[in-house]
Amino acid sequence: MSISVNDFKNGLTIEVKDGIWRVVEFQHVKPGKGSAFVRSKLKNLRTGAVQEMTFRSTAKVEKANIENKKMQYLYAEGDNYVFMDTTTYEQLTIAGDQIQEQLKYLKENMEVNIMMYNGETIGVDIPNTVDLKVTETEASIKGDTQSGGSKPATMETGLVVQVPFFVNEGDMLTINTQDGTYISRAN
Repeated sequence: MSISVNDFKNGLTIEVKDGIWRVVEFQHVKPGKGSAFVRSKLKNLRTGAVQEMTFRSTAKVEKANIENKKMQYLYAEGDNYVFMDTTTYEQLTIAGDQIQEQLKYLKENMEVNIMMYNGETIGVDIPNTVDLKVTETEASIKGDTQSGGSKPATMETGLVVQVPFFVNEGDMLTINTQDGTYISRAN
């Protein structure tokens, strides 16, 4: 199905130059001279690369029909990761290099969306926030809780996050998966 580039929305998936892309951001530009165009930032769903592309406002692109399957992460098997469809109990194995960025937030039994395009697995869509346990951090110093500084903390998945001084080992924290930042203590 062809759509006009004027109908771009953040999160829309399209096919351009033999690739499947998600619109990260876009801007309609109407210069004083010449015709209008759309400047966009697109993320390749196969490689994870982000690229800027410019389209004439009259251009049309193919919409990519991405199927999202809700699955549960089971376990790691070497460099591969095994997921299970929670309705059919069918298992799917995904190579670690294909989901490198998401591995920092992936915990066993976590529910995720597997993105599929024409039967090909193209990625894992994780929630915007995850709760992770602190496995290692410096001990807090009495009186340091109000200074507003931060210290590094290693989470159970190996992710290192800058956290406030009052955070201790064993604390559960809510982490933003979009940029890997500390949000709050988990309830």
